[in-house]
Amino acid sequence: MDAVANRGLVLRSHTGAAYRFDPGALCLELLPTGGPGPLSRYEVLHQPADLTAWAEQSRLTPTPDLRITESEVADARRLRNALFRAAAALTHHEPPTPGDLDVINDAAAHTPLAPVIGADGKRHWAGTGSGTQLLATVARDAVDLLTGPLAPRIRTCAAEDCHLIYVDISRPGRRRWCSMEHCGNRHKVRALRTRRFEKG
Repeated sequence: MDAVANRGLVLRSHTGAAYRFDPGALCLELLPTGGPGPLSRYEVLHQPADLTAWAEQSRLTPTPDLRITESEVADARRLRNALFRAAAALTHHEPPTPGDLDVINDAAAHTPLAPVIGADGKRHWAGTGSGTQLLATVARDAVDLLTGPLAPRIRTCAAEDCHLIYVDISRPGRRRWCSMEHCGNRHKVRALRTRRFEKG
């Protein structure tokens, strides 16, 4: 992951090309940092600085002042993996496992980061937050998403080689791709080549 603009993370493809990915929810922004099983090869959360870097790229901006411990990084990986499995289950119209829900609920039970209105009229964060508070904020967002009206709109990118999960917040609810810049564009290029081949 690289920087973030107003909406969405900037990710890099296996070719190194940058593209914007907006999963539509804070909790889903954590998923591109790695994942369970074979997705562990994409792991980027190794030390406290890595989790801080993720927060700086997330929609929590401006970034909270954070003090994160090694054990909280392990907690972040555990929460992320549970979130990944729970969200993926919903994309298949299946209920998340009780174990994954326990992980999410346990994280959500802690005190979250406290938002405040700054002198500039914008959102800021009160004091110094811990990694546990950061994860509680993410987990509470997950509870709202997984139990709310947008739960049926959680999707996995339609590209066969992409595992990114997002919530479709578009009005028509027909979003198919993680990003039109990346997988959507790849699909258009392949479709164009197929049409040209069929005509040739």
